[in-house]
Amino acid sequence: MLELLSPAGSMDALRAAVQCGANAVYLGSGPFNARQNAKNFSLDELPDAVRYCHVRGVQVHFTLNTLAADRELEQVGAVIAAAVRAGVDAFIVQDLGLVTLLRQMAPEVPIHASTQMSIHSLEGVQQAAALGISRVVLARELSREDIAYICRNSPIEIEVFIHGALCMCYSGQCYFSAVVGTRSGNRGQCAQPCRLPYGYGRFEEKYPLSLKDNCLIPWMRELEAMGVASVKIEGRMKRPEYVAIATRLYRAAIDGEPVRPADMKDLRDAFSRQGFTQGYYVSQTGPDMFGTRQKERENRELMLRARETYENNEAPLIPVRFYAVINGRQNAMLAVQDDLGNICKTEGPVPVRAVNRALTREALAERLAKTGGTPYRCVEVQSVVDPGLTLSAAAVNTMRREVLSHLTAIRGRQLENRELNSFPPLKIYPGIAKAPRITVGVLSPEQLTAKLLAARPARIYVPLSMVKGEAAWVRRIPAQTELSVVLPRVIRDAEVETVRRALDRAYGLGIRRALVGNIGHIGLARSRGFAVSGDYGLNLFNSRSMDAARKLGLDSVTVSFELTLPRIRDLSKPLPTELLAYGRLPLMLTENCVIKNRTGQCACRSGQTKLIDRRGEEFRVLPDQDSCRSVIYNGKKLYLLDKQNELRNLGLWALRLQFTTENPLEVDSVLSGLRDSAVFDPGSCTRGLYYRGVE
Repeated sequence: MLELLSPAGSMDALRAAVQCGANAVYLGSGPFNARQNAKNFSLDELPDAVRYCHVRGVQVHFTLNTLAADRELEQVGAVIAAAVRAGVDAFIVQDLGLVTLLRQMAPEVPIHASTQMSIHSLEGVQQAAALGISRVVLARELSREDIAYICRNSPIEIEVFIHGALCMCYSGQCYFSAVVGTRSGNRGQCAQPCRLPYGYGRFEEKYPLSLKDNCLIPWMRELEAMGVASVKIEGRMKRPEYVAIATRLYRAAIDGEPVRPADMKDLRDAFSRQGFTQGYYVSQTGPDMFGTRQKERENRELMLRARETYENNEAPLIPVRFYAVINGRQNAMLAVQDDLGNICKTEGPVPVRAVNRALTREALAERLAKTGGTPYRCVEVQSVVDPGLTLSAAAVNTMRREVLSHLTAIRGRQLENRELNSFPPLKIYPGIAKAPRITVGVLSPEQLTAKLLAARPARIYVPLSMVKGEAAWVRRIPAQTELSVVLPRVIRDAEVETVRRALDRAYGLGIRRALVGNIGHIGLARSRGFAVSGDYGLNLFNSRSMDAARKLGLDSVTVSFELTLPRIRDLSKPLPTELLAYGRLPLMLTENCVIKNRTGQCACRSGQTKLIDRRGEEFRVLPDQDSCRSVIYNGKKLYLLDKQNELRNLGLWALRLQFTTENPLEVDSVLSGLRDSAVFDPGSCTRGLYYRGVE
């Protein structure tokens, strides 16, 4: 059966989801979930919330889908312990370090890979399964063909977002809010810069990054037929009435009821951004997918009806069977059995001889079926009733209430006694005690200047797309410099064969290393004979995630640029560790081509395309290698070249200079700064987040 998973940002929203037909809810507690601005639940409230759901046959998925710093990990451990004791059914996780921590502390609780893990391919799903993850929430950008292919071949469950807000960027790869304002989306604090106006080349009141909300209500049966295990409604930040309306209508669609125009109006009135989109699902990206939230008069009648479904209502969700024995030789006996096989029994008074009207099986069944005001509905009564006896209605009602109350207690206590281990220690690796080496990343052969090559960097990173064409530049690489190809951060299943061919060509050119920014690409690169390094897209934010990278078989890594320098210093470094020290920081990776949406043609390869915000800040737009995906870069360049003395005490293996829009003269100018002449220009450069940190 297709699971309907609804958001619960508050207790009212949780009740709304449950009463309107959700099979499961997802909720957060504390500072380690991706919706910090939702009301959320305190750890003291969590057991009551879980009991409420479990009594009514609804699962609770607990969100731990943010990055945690080292100094926060023991607090994460305390949250995990509280959630396990409360009886949650699964954890939703982004951080690779938290995956291993959960497996150690709570081995019996399933782990679901959050969409923040950016998994978008079968290889990504298979890698997640190898980590002990039992379900993957796929990237929202995937089409029906992508989803169907993954479901046909997946070794674990697949979950798909079907309704609600769409991020312009692949989830987990958005650093826009963090870099421009320190509020990290990877830490649950996104300020939603995608919803603000931007212009092309000059500021305009346009919204090229604001997508309409997703709506897949007509395709529920299709998703079920594909083998999708769970469909998810977005909205922990939204009001309970929205949760009630969306859950009710998707419940009806899953159950096969027709979707009426009035239903779609209710969904739009509950929340929309100039309507809805199915663009990703049906492979029709483009301008029609975009919209903004409009100020409209609230449909008060709709909201009132929605509130009534959870404020003054108890839906009879759980089927139960009653078994009764009524005879004159013993106390009346009643038992109830639920859908999980739980059985509860009680006794009443000894029946007496009837004076006027004897109790019949039919009359007893009618009384027992009066379960209104409880989560239970009577589906069957089996009884043995001797003739000529009577038992008061009050006695029958009391027995019914007693067995149902006992049943409620049993259902509420399920899953509270699973294995829970203490917070485990971790071996700490201090890193390298000498000055870091220099590595360089380029996007074009022209950036491989004579001065750059003469500097003999330890490693040069080139996009995989650079090896597809004329590759005479490979012969110019110094023997002391290792050459590495950089895989795109997104490789859909339909693109895998093309990437394999490009990797084979790179291997034939003598290249033996690949840099990957997604767990789904590790096996792909290794299968073609490459040593594999981890890039910033893996979001390695703490010592446990660094250890997880080691266990994945990586032999060097780049730490998250959302870390501060002191946190990087204190980070365990079981692998040679790089730091981005120069270049435009990538803010977004988008499936929608930002330029093509405006002009109808992808013309962003020139590097001259800029988005301009209301303050006049510019953001460069480039293609992601040779795809029609866009990477939006920060206007100011990260610059730490004047801080090399400070950086040599962090235990790093290398500092990376990442060239994007620079011409050869600019490349040479930056390289000149490596030899004690580096000057920080606050007008054109930034320290990134290494000193400011993120929320």
